[in-house]
Amino acid sequence: MTVKETAPGRKVLAIGGADAADFLQGLVTTDVKKLSEGPIYTALLTPQGKYLADFFLIQDVERILLDVAEPLAADLGKRLAMYRLRAKVQIEETELYVLRGLGEAPEGAFADPRDPSLGWRMISATPGEASGTDWDSLRVEAAIPESCVELVPNESYILEHRFADIGGVDFRKGCYVGQEVTARMRHKTELKKGLVQVEVEGDAEPGTPITSGGKPAGTLHTVAGSRGLAYLRHDRIGPEMEAGGARIRALPRD
Repeated sequence: MTVKETAPGRKVLAIGGADAADFLQGLVTTDVKKLSEGPIYTALLTPQGKYLADFFLIQDVERILLDVAEPLAADLGKRLAMYRLRAKVQIEETELYVLRGLGEAPEGAFADPRDPSLGWRMISATPGEASGTDWDSLRVEAAIPESCVELVPNESYILEHRFADIGGVDFRKGCYVGQEVTARMRHKTELKKGLVQVEVEGDAEPGTPITSGGKPAGTLHTVAGSRGLAYLRHDRIGPEMEAGGARIRALPRD
């Protein structure tokens, strides 16, 4: 039996009107035209290229549904309204639920576009139930950043948080807000900082600063068992990293 679990802390906005798709196309980091192929994962940035919100877009007959972290929803709605100008677009909050699960996807569900290991998602008029799945562990294993945890509004840069690897940015779609800065970062020889999967030996709370040989190296974020996600300076990744009383070791990505 497939368990449909309510994804906690999510809000669903509805973007309607004749110009909805074109309106979003000029704002977000991925190609909204690909909604005809299925839901997409995307983000809205500041003009300076910093992260504001990440979310899923789902085509729903004559409107586009936007699945976003609840703490970001109100500000995102205001930002979208600010950009609306004369576009024929309506932006509304809904009472819909976001459900998720593993295994066989029920009718109306879609595979999580960030990574297949994260199962499926769907929008529903009714809530689901608890499944007991350790979603943080799955996310850490796949090195997927989370809204308001690894991804910090007005601070994070999406390329440092693996958006190029998880389908969160399309370099061929043309202009969007923050596109120029993101393109410049892409063409650098290498990023100086980024999200890294780490092994955690000992106890350390999320948010604990990481040092390497006594020098500041980054921050520990989500911890699941003996693994975690950390934002690190690449030039300070080494064998003597610590976070509080825990030893930290960077793990290689395939």
